[in-house]
Amino acid sequence: MATKTTLNAKNLEALGTQRLAELLIEISTGSAAHKRRLRMELAGHQSSAEVARQVRKRLSSIVRAKTFINWRKVKATKTDLEAQRKIIVDTIALDDPAEALELIWQFLAIADPLFGRSDDGSGSLIQSFHQAVADAGIIAKAAKIDADVLAEKVFKALQDNAYGQFDGLITAMAPALGNEGLERLKTIFVTWSKEAIEKPARKDRRVIGWSSADPIYEGDVYESGKDLTIRIALQEIADTQNDVDAYIAQQPEKTRSAPMVATDIANRLISAGRAEEALYALDKIEVKGRTDVPFEWEQARIEALEALERNEEAQDFRWRRFEQSLNEAHLRAYLRRLPDFDDIEAEEKAFAFAQAFPDANRALTFFLRWASPAEAAKLVTKRATELGGDLYEVMTAAAEMLSAKHPVAATIVLRSMIDFTLESSRSSRYKYAVRHLAECRSLATQIEDFGDLRSHEAYVMDLKHRHGRKSGFWGLM
Repeated sequence: MATKTTLNAKNLEALGTQRLAELLIEISTGSAAHKRRLRMELAGHQSSAEVARQVRKRLSSIVRAKTFINWRKVKATKTDLEAQRKIIVDTIALDDPAEALELIWQFLAIADPLFGRSDDGSGSLIQSFHQAVADAGIIAKAAKIDADVLAEKVFKALQDNAYGQFDGLITAMAPALGNEGLERLKTIFVTWSKEAIEKPARKDRRVIGWSSADPIYEGDVYESGKDLTIRIALQEIADTQNDVDAYIAQQPEKTRSAPMVATDIANRLISAGRAEEALYALDKIEVKGRTDVPFEWEQARIEALEALERNEEAQDFRWRRFEQSLNEAHLRAYLRRLPDFDDIEAEEKAFAFAQAFPDANRALTFFLRWASPAEAAKLVTKRATELGGDLYEVMTAAAEMLSAKHPVAATIVLRSMIDFTLESSRSSRYKYAVRHLAECRSLATQIEDFGDLRSHEAYVMDLKHRHGRKSGFWGLM
């Protein structure tokens, strides 16, 4: 049960309005963000128009600001942005959707000047703008704005989308645009695509970079950017209209041989009930012997085969791709579709295949993901010399999994990291190597028979013999 000093609405109400007002003044002193919040509440007490005026004033202030936003200031800036966005959505839009739409558009427009003076490596700030895009779609629907007017508004926004703040705008606006508005938007983009770009004389063209053979001119970059903007917009319109053929038409023929492009096309064809065409699009990709084939492409091909009720082919393909990549997702899906008890035999077959896989480190990763410490220990013991001590994430995870019941294998893994660190003189990793050596010492107490593996004491003596001069390492012991 909450005490009378617990911070909740009921206890605070007991303080009375005068005392609460005094506390708010005290708390907001020195905090611009808190003061802005209080002003917004006071404005809202008057009318939504006054709140809108305050929001517009704040957004204009953000545009005029010149201070650089480094990573330390990102959180405060994010809080400010979210406060403005939520007021537009939760307060103004309920009373005046048309005004809210103009304000959310003004909010989106501050992206260019804001990102021009910020360092948002975390992507935190752009999230606020992407949410504002989604909000804009809902507000536009409520505002019942003319479809042609909205189409022009969307077009102009996407023409200047340097930081990606308007990504997803067409999808968000589709309900408000309706089919009429989408067709109008499509026409605008097609018309723009036919407009020739006037190029200045060669002597007047500004060089902004160099390719391997020729200079890169400023106008060329604009032209390629324009083409990409149009193509993405028309693809998004096609998606909102469920027009697969229109989407495909926007993909240049040469890009359709790229695995991920073929996958995007195939997924849309499968959803449209055109699995045969999807399979044809996917099979244009040559994958024999390749290890870099995206999992998404493989999955799309399986879905196409199953949609065509070619289930045996789908199973064969799963197994072949597992053999190529040791992707555990394919094996799990393969086993799920086998009759009872057949899956046990197939799993044993898969384990035997993985044990002999050419890349021991990939095989170890497979056993880690399969959560099979016994198989991982077997692999590590048999192929110790093939372990990549530089693969810290894999080896650390392996050591953790093996330490409980397979201390010898865990020791081998830890030593692989220690050896790599010292042999490569990776001084930045000496502290981790010291920790690994301490773990080896602890594991040694659990090992009764080291077999062919040197004892912990012998291993340490050998390290001192080979790396005794690395004082940076030994000094951390």
